[in-house]
Order: sequence, then structure tokens, then C-alpha cells
Amino acid sequence: MRFRPRVLIVALIAVVTAATSAACTLQQGFQDNKSGENVVRLVQQPWEDLIVENEIVSQVLSKLGYRAHVQELSVPLGAQALADGQADAYLGNWWPSQQSAYQQYLDSGQVEVAGTMVTGAQYAPVVPDYVAQEYGIRSLADLDAKAHLFDNEILGIEQGTPGNQYILDAIRDDSYGLGDWNLVQSSTAAMLSEVQRRAGERKPVVFLGWSPHWMNVEWDLHYLDDPQDVWPGSGEIRVVFNEDFAGKNPDIAKFLSQIRIDRDTASDWIFRLSKEKDPAPQIASEWIRAHPDEVRKWLRGVRTADGEPAPAAIS
Repeated sequence: MRFRPRVLIVALIAVVTAATSAACTLQQGFQDNKSGENVVRLVQQPWEDLIVENEIVSQVLSKLGYRAHVQELSVPLGAQALADGQADAYLGNWWPSQQSAYQQYLDSGQVEVAGTMVTGAQYAPVVPDYVAQEYGIRSLADLDAKAHLFDNEILGIEQGTPGNQYILDAIRDDSYGLGDWNLVQSSTAAMLSEVQRRAGERKPVVFLGWSPHWMNVEWDLHYLDDPQDVWPGSGEIRVVFNEDFAGKNPDIAKFLSQIRIDRDTASDWIFRLSKEKDPAPQIASEWIRAHPDEVRKWLRGVRTADGEPAPAAIS
């Protein structure tokens, strides 16, 4: 597979089509899954750890007599859905990298932070360590002088993600001399497939990386320094709610706000789903059975839909 910039008119058509489709998704996504007591509408992007986390939540809630509905939306549309009350909760709020999508809604009070699920997360442009060692690429400031090695390309993920947008902003502003570079927007799977190909041939490549993720196990990665502070990074993954959700669903809200996951656990889920091709329901059910004490910690003070102590319902 070879990544190259698209002809402008094709790109414009793709953007319009994607925007129209996304708008329809936002309007229709949860229409058959009405909100109410004992129900939570979860936002999701096609990220392996978030897919497994939402599956674990769905299975645990089912044991307690509650229901979860999951809808896939881009990060900006997910933020809008939460703010508008079309969605209830989101377990994938990478912070501060999603600040551009969420800050206005946090400031208005339409979206509220319920808890921090993962700490020590990383999210930034990266190169394989062999690129850092052989070509001296250790910073965003090192890229442009050796642009020919990369064909002036940075590989990105799904269109509309904040990480892609920060790269596009750097290109627009000619930060680090990147004004004549291109961001290749595709999908997480396509990006990693291309990285796999180039890394297998020890070719230079720069792409959007993050941790937790199996990419950090598969390859030795160097997260590029950012001396001009154009990249916000990501220090944690948070749980956020629509402003009215906790008041209407206090037990589900308490459960979600108490979830804590370490990076190694999340990376293991990602590896199993993406590399070993285990289905998310299997990964979730096996993890729940193997970690009942941890799940009970998440359920402290939570009641089932019938008003019984929730930790006792997990066996």
C-alpha cells in the first residue's frame, strides 16, 4: 500500500460526504435507544481499548439489571452528542489532546468530568527508534531538514480526530517548517499496516502514536519532542458525562466514575483484539471472571436495578 496526497476535488468530495454522513449519524444514532433510568448511552470511536472497556461496562451493567447502548461517533460529534443530551457518557476522553473538542462544553457545564480512568497516557507524533538513532530524528524540529526521507508525509488516523487536527494546524501555521508537508488521514488500522510495512523494511516513517497501545510493544518508539509547544499531548484518559446523566442515573454514574485501569491492562486488551483477533465480548467476559475483586472496587456503593448491593451480584 502506498500513501499519497489525493487530488483536491476528491478530497473535498470526501469531506462533504463524511460531514453529511456524520450529521445523519448524530441525529439518528441513539434514536432507537431512548435515554432513561437504568440505561446508559455510550459514545465510542474505533479504538481497541475503548471497544473493550465499553464491552466490559455493558456486561457488568447487564449483570446488575441495567442496559448499555454504544454508538460510534467521531470525537467532535461525540462531544456534541454529550452536550446536547443525545448521549450520556464517554470513557475515552484523552486529555488534554481532546481539549479543542470538549472545552466549550466543559465551560458551559453541558459536559462534566466524572473521573480519571487511565493515567500516564501518551499521544503525539512518533518515529520508530531506528529512525531516531540512524537519522537523528528526536524532535518535531528535526523533521523538515530531512523531509525527503519521509516524502513530506505524516501518517494519521481517522478524519476528525484531535490528533490529526493538531498536525493539520502545525502544517497550516508552518510550525517547524512543516508547511509543505502532508497529513495522510486514513484509519488506525490502515496507518498501522503502513507503519508495519515500512518498519519491516527499516524505512523512515513518522506517524501519530499513543500509549496505551500494542504499537509500543511491537516497535520501539520515540515520541518526538515539541520545543515550541504546538502539541498538547495527553496525560490521562477521563470519563465524562452529560450534565443531567448522574442525577438521573446515580448508580450507573457512580460505577463509571470509579473505573480505574492501568496502561498494561489496556495494552493487553488492545493486543488481543487487534493482533490476536479475539472478539471483544470474549476479552471482556474473561477479564471480568479473572478480576472479580477489581470489578467489585468499581462497584463500591453502587446498587443494582433492584436496589441490592451491586458488588454481591458479581460472581
